[in-house]
Amino acid sequence: MSDKRTDFRHLERLRVRWAEVDMQKIVFNAHYLMYFDTAVAGYWRAMALPYHDTMEYLAGDLYARKATVEYHASAKYDDQIEVGVRTQRIGNSSMVLACGVFRSEQLLVGGELVYVFADPATMTSRPIPQQLREVLQDFEAGKSMIDVRVGNWKELGSSAQAIRKQVFIEEQQIAADLEWDGVDPDCVHALAVNRFGVPLATGRLLEHVPGVAKIGRMAVMSTMRGSRIGRAVLDALVLAARQRGDREALLHAQCSAAPFYARAGFVERGPVFEEAGIPHVEMVRTL
Repeated sequence: MSDKRTDFRHLERLRVRWAEVDMQKIVFNAHYLMYFDTAVAGYWRAMALPYHDTMEYLAGDLYARKATVEYHASAKYDDQIEVGVRTQRIGNSSMVLACGVFRSEQLLVGGELVYVFADPATMTSRPIPQQLREVLQDFEAGKSMIDVRVGNWKELGSSAQAIRKQVFIEEQQIAADLEWDGVDPDCVHALAVNRFGVPLATGRLLEHVPGVAKIGRMAVMSTMRGSRIGRAVLDALVLAARQRGDREALLHAQCSAAPFYARAGFVERGPVFEEAGIPHVEMVRTL
């Protein structure tokens, strides 16, 4: 088991809730397994692997075989904790994940989770696919989990269209005739794919007026939000605008997404307005 926070490339931030504290006024011991499980979900997200889609692609699934928990100290109500997950070992058909719950640098609880890769239909074990081995090993080695491709609509449109349809039309209920505005063939597009080539996020860039780029149609698949994939797409579009000589980039941000763009250096300009029935605000950044 790992006992240092720096042993973990992935750390999931959590806050202890009232319902997780027992009559001793500390986190009830069984909840640490829930913390591990929550962090494991974040681990897959950090590797840019939507779990269910990935297992379907690999024609198998991972089943818990054994869980070991070692208690050192207790978390308390309202503590801010970080739960680390790392791949400890990969065998033929099984893998071991090491976990650690930290309050600042203090290890509170450590653990190991043993999973077996198996055929869901027969529940018989299968060798862990080489593709998955490589992703796990490369993630732990610090390698990038995504590739952001920049190109035209002919090159990237099919994948970008599928993401935007799911996010804007199906999820946000935006009318199709508003989404498909006819200018996609004139735009520069960015598309983020994972190590299996699965499209996860997209965005586009067009000329607003000479010297000013307009970034739009930023969409990230729901399972991947919060994993910095959207930021990678945004950075690629900003770089494309800078490389073609634009002096400023602007965008119409949904108000709920404004903090995301602010972290990337965009600032709000003007009042809130409605677009496609959703509150937006214009945001700009000097290039």
